[in-house]
Amino acid sequence: MHEAYEVSHLLNATVQIEAIAAYDGNLLLGTRQGHLLMYSLTSNNGNQKYELQLRRYCKNFSKKPIQQIEVVPEDNLLLCLTDNVLSSYDINGVNFPLIKTFSETKGASIFALDNKSATSMTGESNSVVHLCVAVRRKLQLYYGKNGEFKKHLFDFTIPDVPKVMAWGQQYLCVGFKGEYTLFDLSSRDPKELFPTSSSKSLEPTIAKYSETSFLLGRDNTSVLVEEAQEIEIKKTIKWKEAPIAVVWDEPFVLGLMQDQVVVQTVEPALFIQTLPDLNKARLMYRCKRGLIFVSSVGQVWCLSSVDVIKQRQQLLKDKQFQIAIDLTNLSECSAEEKKQTIHSIQMLFALELFDIKQYSQSMKEFIKLNTDPADVIKLFPDLDNKPGSDNTKKLKGKDLENALNALIEYLVELRSKLGKSSKDASGSKEEPAIQRNVTQQLELIDTTLLKCYLQTNDAFVAPLLRLNNCRLEEAERTLLQHGKHSELIILYQTKGQHTKALQLLREQAKQPDSSLKGYHRTKNYLQHLGGEHINLIFKFSDWILEEHPEEGLKIFTEDIVEVENLPRAKVLDFLLREHDPLVIPYLEHVIHTWNDTNPLFHDALISMYREKITDKKANSTEEELQHIKSKLVAFLEKSSQYTPERVILHFPNDTLFEERAIILGKLGRHEQALAIYVQILGDVERAIRYCETIGEKSNDKNVDVYVILMRILMNPEQCNSLIGPLSNVQRHPKSSVPDLETALSILEKHADKISPIKALSVLPDGVPLARLERFLSAALQRQLTLKRRTQLLKGLLYAEHLQVQELKQFHESKSIVINDYNVCPVCKKRFGNQSAFVRYPNGDIVHYSCRVDK
Repeated sequence: MHEAYEVSHLLNATVQIEAIAAYDGNLLLGTRQGHLLMYSLTSNNGNQKYELQLRRYCKNFSKKPIQQIEVVPEDNLLLCLTDNVLSSYDINGVNFPLIKTFSETKGASIFALDNKSATSMTGESNSVVHLCVAVRRKLQLYYGKNGEFKKHLFDFTIPDVPKVMAWGQQYLCVGFKGEYTLFDLSSRDPKELFPTSSSKSLEPTIAKYSETSFLLGRDNTSVLVEEAQEIEIKKTIKWKEAPIAVVWDEPFVLGLMQDQVVVQTVEPALFIQTLPDLNKARLMYRCKRGLIFVSSVGQVWCLSSVDVIKQRQQLLKDKQFQIAIDLTNLSECSAEEKKQTIHSIQMLFALELFDIKQYSQSMKEFIKLNTDPADVIKLFPDLDNKPGSDNTKKLKGKDLENALNALIEYLVELRSKLGKSSKDASGSKEEPAIQRNVTQQLELIDTTLLKCYLQTNDAFVAPLLRLNNCRLEEAERTLLQHGKHSELIILYQTKGQHTKALQLLREQAKQPDSSLKGYHRTKNYLQHLGGEHINLIFKFSDWILEEHPEEGLKIFTEDIVEVENLPRAKVLDFLLREHDPLVIPYLEHVIHTWNDTNPLFHDALISMYREKITDKKANSTEEELQHIKSKLVAFLEKSSQYTPERVILHFPNDTLFEERAIILGKLGRHEQALAIYVQILGDVERAIRYCETIGEKSNDKNVDVYVILMRILMNPEQCNSLIGPLSNVQRHPKSSVPDLETALSILEKHADKISPIKALSVLPDGVPLARLERFLSAALQRQLTLKRRTQLLKGLLYAEHLQVQELKQFHESKSIVINDYNVCPVCKKRFGNQSAFVRYPNGDIVHYSCRVDK
């Protein structure tokens, strides 16, 4: 059994003790004969721990029995109730001289003090005393300061004569013969609590537990009541019999029974000790923490606290950690020593909770203590890879599951706290060191969480790994042991171990029962690597491009930011070297989908089309060739980004004549282009469409492609445009015969686009006058229309000019006069000689600096 107090017999009195009080090691006894005795308590080196020394003995203190005494040490004041009247005395004077008699307290039965120390603005400490006196069925309230008491204006009217009273913070607790009541000191509203006992034969007892709570006796229990808007009953303490008196001596509550004192605790509710052989004791008074006086009619005992270190040793042996902490807090050792001792006790408490399988509560204690997570993880041998782990403490079954779940909660909360501490340290001098420590802690926490999730709920593994805090080697080994290849890929990815990740993906892609089977995960991984890893992308895309070329190409063409930002020239070079069939689809995507205007890609696509058409080893069908040829023609016509002079150098001379003609047109060599259409291809309609296209797009007014076409048609023998290798190309049969009719039809149809002078210069003699007249008439009509349009535009511009001049004259005709009497309506200041001002359309004039549109 734990020993909290030691009993010392102090006095066998020759008088009958009626009241006791104590302060600062001094004991006062009030007797039935009206005597007042004052003793001082001193230590003794003998068998008896303490002894009393009589300091004063006043036999003539009162002619009546002394009912109750209390001391206000700060004011050297003694309050005494005798002959049912309250009086105050000087406690330091010889024979306790009278200071004041409270005349209005005649008929008083009991009083209660509330003595608080208050610090003034000057730093002086003053005693503030609240006094309540029960006079028959009224409660009188007094306020005392510096030994002077003033009565409150109002009294409480109560239903019965009180037996016991105690002050709270907002309430006055009163125990009557039959019940307990709380009186609100601000509103004076009573709150009835509960009966004092079921039989109404027991006297009420009140012990003040804190500033806002009381221990109230009811039968053989003490009920802990908390002040609040709604009065709350928090806890009850059981006694083996109804106590005569109860005192609270933190952390213990002492109940005085017949011949003994029982010691218990409230939280946790434990029996501590019985102090026997207190013959007929009936009064108990707490002098200070760890010192209680007990008295019978003729004897006095002292209950003194056992040394805290000795108590703590026994309490820790009994695993009563909270009481050990409470006692340490009350000890007289230094603050630092207290802190260290309490921390060690709390650690023992947390470990004990773990041992008794209260895992969640244990982890909460570790959080409070800021315990190093490495020490907590050591409690789980399977999770701690460090040597020295105690494998005899391995958890199993449901215990392991509960413990792991509690550990997960602990680690998650700790991770949150680390994040906050790192944020709070931002910008401080200690930030680098704090950040390093946080990083190390997070690595340990996340690696341990990984192991926990693998044993409890592996759905959390992937989100955890994306946080990128796990230790690589340890996490890698753990995931491999559990066969978590998909999660291992995430680990590699977040740690930048892309080669390892891609090697594993390639290996697992061939495994029929693997979650990573196939090419999809590899393709997705490569698509998000980015341009800085382009060589890695080339290396590990090979096998997909070979086995699944269309899907593999999406590694370089998917609508993903990282893919679109890959270095396209390098990708093109890679495909040209290793995967030539995919070059055209890639270039088409780059140009048509991504709208890339780089001439390199436009030239390359033309080159690839050309090679595809001219490659006789390709074994392409006629349909495939025609499809590519149509794409080449359309691209040559549409694109303006390729370099014609470079492209045409590689074109064959014996084929692709239409394509060559388009390129020649881009180079402005229209005569050669038209010669190809007419003399090689024999396609006059295509030549006319060419002229129409050039006529719409060309900015060179001196170029008249229709005239060139007419000359080729009418004088084929004189056309020398097909030079070089093209001169040896076989001509179309129709191209050698002059075609005056077609030339004249072109002249008539496109008369508005052909210069009459240039046309007449190439027309031969003998052209029918009627047809020539129609052409000239149309050309003249075009010129007249142009002239009329120009004259109309000139007239409109002149009219607008006149309007502007008229408006200018109107505004210039307006004038304003500014003198010393003019005031700005905005700032209310006069216009000075040097003022700049603004006039609004409504006539208001303001300073330039006061304008609303500035």
